[in-house]
Amino acid sequence: METDKLEQLRKTVVRGAQEIYNKGLVEDGEGNVSVRINKNEILTTPTSTKYSLLSPELIVHMDLEGNVLGSGKIPSTEVKMHLAVYKDRPKVKCVIHNHSSYITMLSVLRRGIPIIMEQQLIFLGGEILCSEITEAHTEEMGPNALKALGRNNAAILANHGAIICGKSVDHTVRFAVILEKLAKVYWGALQIGDPLTIPEENLEEHEKMFNGLFACYPRKMKSKKPNS
Repeated sequence: METDKLEQLRKTVVRGAQEIYNKGLVEDGEGNVSVRINKNEILTTPTSTKYSLLSPELIVHMDLEGNVLGSGKIPSTEVKMHLAVYKDRPKVKCVIHNHSSYITMLSVLRRGIPIIMEQQLIFLGGEILCSEITEAHTEEMGPNALKALGRNNAAILANHGAIICGKSVDHTVRFAVILEKLAKVYWGALQIGDPLTIPEENLEEHEKMFNGLFACYPRKMKSKKPNS
């Protein structure tokens, strides 16, 4: 890739990372953002990111086998999840991992989010599932995250946080915001009573919108039933 295009993508990673920080979805030193360069390479935020001080030259260039290309900062061990998603989903151009408050509360309960709002299906794909518990920083994180994602663009990571993917940085940041909103609404509803889900017969048109506009699951999963 030409140097100026690579530099632009580095700036895109910085922008995405600072957006989720400014929206309160991560604290300094937590979470990570990556973007795809091509079929075999990505750019990702470095370990223990200081979001307000992040700059393009600090962004880490890697291949999908986990090798750092060039010198400089090192990536978070959590990048294993990002790599697994990129390998499995050719349409994915951005992955975000965060520990936002309401999602993390659900993660320690190992509780997903049923379909409580229409936008949940349109943007994220349906019911949000929680992964199985894994030891942090291990290779097992990737397969477990993929299993919880299913055909969706987001999943909860047991006792950890969330993983979100999309066709662009703008999409993925938006999905991360929506996911945290849904977690907050669901948590609040649980304090009052038993949340009611949207009937399945009301979901067909929203599923079509998801598949036509925002879905990035691999073609091999097209015949599988979505999380609903």
